[in-house]
Amino acid sequence: MTRALIVISFFGLNAVNGFAYAQTAADAFYSPEEMAAARHHLYNHHGNGRVSYIEAERLEYRTGEGESGFLWDGQGWIGGDDHKVWLKTEGEIDFDGSSVEEAEVQLLYSRAISSFFDAQIGIRHDIKPNPSRTYAVVGLQGLTPYHFELDAATFISDKGDVSARIEVEYELLLTQRLIAQPRTELNIALQDTPSIDVGSGLSTVELGVRLRYEIKREIAPYIGVSWERSLGDTADFARDNGDDPSTVFFVAGVRSWF
Repeated sequence: MTRALIVISFFGLNAVNGFAYAQTAADAFYSPEEMAAARHHLYNHHGNGRVSYIEAERLEYRTGEGESGFLWDGQGWIGGDDHKVWLKTEGEIDFDGSSVEEAEVQLLYSRAISSFFDAQIGIRHDIKPNPSRTYAVVGLQGLTPYHFELDAATFISDKGDVSARIEVEYELLLTQRLIAQPRTELNIALQDTPSIDVGSGLSTVELGVRLRYEIKREIAPYIGVSWERSLGDTADFARDNGDDPSTVFFVAGVRSWF
């Protein structure tokens, strides 16, 4: 009789906190109330924990073609497997002009939509360039097949301007500690925005590769090269400002997380 109960139990389904699970042999010996309490305890202590993560993806000195500066690109989150709150920031300081050229902050709510992807929604505020802008953000972030890291987002500004950004990275392990990381970033705008020197269409392209050595997994200095190109009307805006629309930078920095 006991064996029959055990076999039948494997085909039954139950739920705790909205998650379906297959019954186990223990369900044949313990009451539903006791099993529900045990599963609730397991879920809260092993599947519903609140954790946090902070990553400085790029903290780097950049120099090339008479220009030099410092770039930061970091993000962090707090939450669980399904729900997170993200904070992202990036920007650039021009050493020649001793000023912040670009600076943005994003605050996002993230919801897991698959094992490897999160849908994100929130706000972005550009402190620089002037005039400052605030955007609504809808994005997708995760790991594609073949382990490409994808971060894609659409932005709608408080002025009605629509733009998008796509970032793709890949980690190539040369050894267990020496890692090459190619990176691509594309920026797209649906309209000309002369006030911030952005033209419609594919406005900028960045291609780069960084070679890092992980002293510890959490600390990795790197060197690399980055090519940035403005296109279309954005390139025309750059020329009007006396800037070269195409620049190659040599970079050195550190990547860290905790």
